[in-house]
Formats: sequence, structure tokens, C-alpha cells
Amino acid sequence: MEWLFFLILPLVFTFILAGGSGAPSDSRALLAVVDQANSTLSASLRAALEQSSAVRIEVLSASQADDRFAQRQVPAVLVIPAGFEAQRLGQESSELELRQLPNNMDAQIAQRAVQAAVSRLGAASDIAAASVSEAEKIQPFASAQARQAYFDSALQQAQKEINQAPSRITIDKGSTPDQVEYDPRANSSAGQMLTWVFIPLLGISGMFAYERSTGTLRRLLTTPTHKSIFLAGTIASQLLLAMLQMALLIGFGGLALNLSWGRNLPALLLMMFTSGLAAAALGTALGSFVKTEGQSNGLSIMLGMLLGLLGGCWYPMEMFPQAVQTFTKIFPTTWAMQGMLDLVLRGQGLSAVLPEAGVLLGFSALFFAVGISRFRYE
Repeated sequence: MEWLFFLILPLVFTFILAGGSGAPSDSRALLAVVDQANSTLSASLRAALEQSSAVRIEVLSASQADDRFAQRQVPAVLVIPAGFEAQRLGQESSELELRQLPNNMDAQIAQRAVQAAVSRLGAASDIAAASVSEAEKIQPFASAQARQAYFDSALQQAQKEINQAPSRITIDKGSTPDQVEYDPRANSSAGQMLTWVFIPLLGISGMFAYERSTGTLRRLLTTPTHKSIFLAGTIASQLLLAMLQMALLIGFGGLALNLSWGRNLPALLLMMFTSGLAAAALGTALGSFVKTEGQSNGLSIMLGMLLGLLGGCWYPMEMFPQAVQTFTKIFPTTWAMQGMLDLVLRGQGLSAVLPEAGVLLGFSALFFAVGISRFRYE
């Protein structure tokens, strides 16, 4: 149970809500390419396809492409046959084979991309052939090799000019800034870390309830141990574990999700400490109200989840109505989440998170005051 709440569930939820991976996703349709020609012309066709914004190609052998196509792992397979060479392009037509999964949108996208690339290559070939024809009118070529060399040169020049042709489409992008700053990786890493750190720290209340129910707390305090020493030791030990848990989850966010958590280490340590301290203080205050350990466990999980949800740990706070955003400022998770996002999402430093850290220290003082004033032995 300790490992479940300490590491397993936080990592699972972080990974799922972040989209499964920190690597940027490529939404282009997959096109398998079998290049049986391995010629300069087939390389030009592959290069044209690689520049496409609609498909991403994967060069496979014929057997690999057949297996993946049969298992429906690729929506389309382009086969470039042997003999697809520039030497034949100016003299006769060449054929390509495109296999597509039926009723598949990605396959249709791949077909359009192949048609566009072939059209550009065909246009360059037509220009080169016309250039050869005009050159022959001026002076016949000395040999077939000279004619082919002229065609190859003209084809390369035509491809270069086509690639450098000015775009006929003008794209205007709106300059209105997005009001919602959202990165699923950053929100997931910070939000799940706070949620699953708050739940065990709220569980401090269960430790107090257990000590009272077994009578060990009264017997312990009959020794020279002062009440403040007992509270400080209990809270400090749990806070250190929480800091370790946060460090592990931050490390996971950096390694698995490619997040820049360590850009300002002092600011990060400050937010980790103040967030954990506020949660521990709330657990201390809760411990003065609960009567049994079971009651504490149920309330800790419920309250931790509720504070995480209302504090923006599961969804961006900007998605809530303005009235709700104003109301949730009474929760420590709101300020902790804002400070964490200032660091990992907005790339800000120590001065930017000082207000959030100050508010969290205020929550800590308030909750500790309630918990200590109501502290009882039985």
C-alpha cells in the first residue's frame, strides 16, 4: 500500500495524463516505402516524400512491408520497382505500385502525398525532356551518353528551380495570444506530484489517531519528551519522505517527459518545501478532528483528490469559470500548482514563485495553529 501511493500510482497517472510519452507526437500518416531501384531518381522521390507535411515515410524491405501491411500496421506501401532510373525517364513512362488499406483515411492521405511528389518529379522530367529537345535543335548530341548527361543536368536544375519556386499561398496567422497556457506533460507532472504528495501527508492525521487509540501517545508524553518535539519529529519525518517522493517524480518528469524541472534549483526546492509543509500542516489540523485511523485514511484520500481537482492539478485552472477560479484560491493546492507551473511551464525563477511560497507558508501557519491548539492525548 505504501509503494502504491508513494510511487506506483503517481507514475501511472503522470504517464497516462501526459499522453503516454514526452516525445512530440508526429500526426502525419505513415507510408512504407520499398525501394527496389536504389537509384538517383528513387532517392529524389523519397526526398520529396520526406519533405511532405502529410506523410512520414519508413523505408522497409519487401518482406517487412508485406508483413506490416498484412497486419494493418501501415496504411499504405509504395513500391519503387527496379529500373526506376533517370536514364529511362526521358524516353518512356515509369510505373509505381501503391498498396492501400481499404476505407482508411491515412491511406488516402498517403495517396495524395505520393501523387503530389510524383507530379513534381514528372514536371521536372518534362522540363528536362523539353530542354533536351531544344538543345538538339541547336546542335545534335555527339552520342547517347552526352544526351543522357545533358538530360540528367537539366533534370537536377529543373528540380532545384521547382523547389525554389515562390509559394502561391499566403498564410496569415492570428496574433491573439492563447489565454490558456497548457502543456499536458507539465500539467500532468506537476499536478500528479502534488496530488499524490498531499494524500500521504494528510495521512499524518491517521498517525495521531492511531497513537491516541492505542494509548502510546499519552505514555510517550509522560517522558521528558515535550509535545513540540513529538510533533516536530513526526511532521519532519513525513515531510522528508514527501520531499524524496517529489524528487523521484520530478526526475521521472525530466527523464521520461523531457521537462526542464531543474532550470532554477533554489526556486524548485522552495516550492517543494512550502508545498509539502502546507500539506503536512493540513494533516496535523485534520488529525485533531478525526477519531480513528480508518476515518483518517478515508478522509485523506477523499480530501487529497478533491484538493487536487479544485486546485488545477488534474485540469487547467483556466477551464473553470471565473467564479470557481476565484473561489479555489482558498486551497493550498491552487497556489502550489501555480508555483510549479511557473517553474516548469513558464520557465520563471525564484522571484516569480515567492508570492506562491509566501501564501503556502501562511496556510502552514494557519493549519499548524489549528492542529496544535486542538492537540489532545486521547
